[in-house]
This record gives sequence, C-alpha cells and structure tokens, in this order.
Amino acid sequence: MGPRSSEPARPLSFAGGPSILPPEVLAEVQQAVGEWGCSGHSVLELPFTGHEYAAIQSEAETDLRALLGLPPQYCVLFLQGGAYAQFRLVPLNLLGPNECAAYVETGYWSERAASEARSVCRVVVAAHDRNRVPPPATWRIPEEAAYCHITGNETADGVQFHHFPALDHVELVGDLTADLLTGPVDIERFGLIYASAQKNLGAAGLTVVIVRDDLLDRARPGIPGPLDYARQVASRSRVNTPPVFAVFVAGRMLKWLRRHGGLAQAAARCQRRSERLYAAIEASDLYRCRVSREDRSRISVCFHLADASLESDFLAEAERRGLHHLKGHPAQGGIRACLYNAMPESGAAVLAEFMAEFAHIHRACV
Repeated sequence: MGPRSSEPARPLSFAGGPSILPPEVLAEVQQAVGEWGCSGHSVLELPFTGHEYAAIQSEAETDLRALLGLPPQYCVLFLQGGAYAQFRLVPLNLLGPNECAAYVETGYWSERAASEARSVCRVVVAAHDRNRVPPPATWRIPEEAAYCHITGNETADGVQFHHFPALDHVELVGDLTADLLTGPVDIERFGLIYASAQKNLGAAGLTVVIVRDDLLDRARPGIPGPLDYARQVASRSRVNTPPVFAVFVAGRMLKWLRRHGGLAQAAARCQRRSERLYAAIEASDLYRCRVSREDRSRISVCFHLADASLESDFLAEAERRGLHHLKGHPAQGGIRACLYNAMPESGAAVLAEFMAEFAHIHRACV
C-alpha cells in the first residue's frame, strides 16, 4: 500500500483525547505563550486574581453562553481536573440524605460514573444496553431519585444520544464530555451538565460544569470548598486557582467555533465526517460495527475487523500513512476513530480511503 496524494501533510490524531487543535488556534496559543496581548507576560504567567485572567474567563463564558443559547438561570463553572472527578462530585452536590441517583448505562464511561457514585450514594441502574440507547420510556427511575445521569457519547463503545429526553419529576444530568459543542442542545432539559475540555474545548486540565441555579446549596456538609458548586459560583470559579492556561485555550476554541458557523455547522461537519467512515465500514465484510445504526456515534466511530489478527497490520499501516491513535479503548479493543470538532473533513476522507484500500487488499481474509 503505497502513499497517496490525499495523505495528510500533517499527521492526524484520532485519539480519544486530548484531541487535535485547529492550526489557527495553535498559532494563537503559541503567540500567547510568548506574550499575552501587551501585558509583557506569557499567558502561563498571568495571576488568576488579575484583570487579564478575569477578561479571559469572562470572554470564554460569554462565547459559551452564546453558542449554547444558555438561559441566565444556568451558572457556568470553570473547574480544575477532568470529568472523572464529577462522577462523585455530582451526587455530593445534588443529593439529599434520603435520595438516590438513577443511571442509564450505555457503555464503559456511564458504568464508571455509576460505580464512582456508589461510593457516596445509593445508585439505581435505570437502563443498561451497550449496543444502543435504551428508549426513555423503558427507563426505571425511582420516585426518590434526585437525578438521572446519562453519558451523551460513549467514547469507548461508540454509542451516542442523538436526542435528549425530557424527564418528568427528576433532573437530567449529563456527562457531555465528548459531545458538548458538536451540535445544538436543548439545555433546558438538563439540571446539570459537565464536560472535560480535552475533546472539543482544547487542553486537558479543565472541566466545565453548567448547573441551574436552583440546584445549588444542596452540597453535603463538610464538602471541601473547591468541590462545592455553590461556593464556586459565588467566587466565579476562583475558590482555588483555576486552570488558567486551559481556560485560555478553551476561549480560543469557542471563538473558532463561532467564526466557523456555530453549533449548527459543527453538527453538519460531524455528520459528514462520520458518514464517510460508516460508509467504509458498511462497504466491506472486513469491518464490523455492533452499535445499532440509529445510535451510532458521530464522534467516536468504533469497529472491529472480522479477522482480529489483521488489526495490528491495520494500525501499523495507518500510522505509516499519518493516521495516528486509532487503537480502540483498552476495555473494548478493536479500532476507534474520534472525530472531534477540530478534525478536518479531509482527515475523515483520508481515513475512509485507507479503510477501503485495506479492505480490498485483505478481502480474501474474511
């Protein structure tokens, strides 16, 4: 399999995270690392108590609110760490003493979220299916549940909610780490959402929490200040030192999204990228995707080779082509191509072309 003219000039990373960044955002970040504005300081050196950082965070929040159409009753937090920490922090902030939490399990990460929550509260599995999104009408949510948690996109399994349910008598909580900002979302269906930044918002180390204001002040007594949503809201995410650099990168990504058509255009790009790869999967018996068609992820395209012994050859040749980090999640194996916002459509096209060529060469092995 020789090189093709359509091979990318810059290697492409299809990793689950951190994701690639747009070249223009990288250029802005590189310049700011040297000096931010006319401050005489690198963005890495800005004090979080100063007016320069206050402006960076304020602009990021303004752009996030504009993109999501966020109503004023929703508060935005820029917190340290990854989404994994929120697996425990959500119940610690939202549950009363006699309440439980319901979880819809659609893959590896929703199961991890439920497992972590069990350390601090009673968890009820409302539905479980790793091959599709269980119909909301079948979810078994106890009356005493304070919220029902979902994972919008399962990066390890390739299952995605394409529509979020409107639940009665219970708050919907969403881990939208992989799908936030990849398309419009009816935010008012949620009481709380959270998302770490390294998928569609830039650099690792930042988690965005968006919480409706009437859900604040429920935190358990004794919770540390940096982990208390209400205290962080009151201090504008500055109870402790915020991840200054990661917030800056997120701000650049948010402006990039606004320049490139907002969330409607982001969704259209997601659709076109994923359609190319699913077409390549369906065109050959060499590739198998176990997720039901209507719930296949537009962001995390996961599949296996019919002959598992060919996977190492597939990955090695892809690397040689400049198509990096396609190995599936360790819990699932196989192949995974993550198509976050910064992935160019040409990147998906080159991968689809490679998949077709590889299938043609190895068609006798099926």
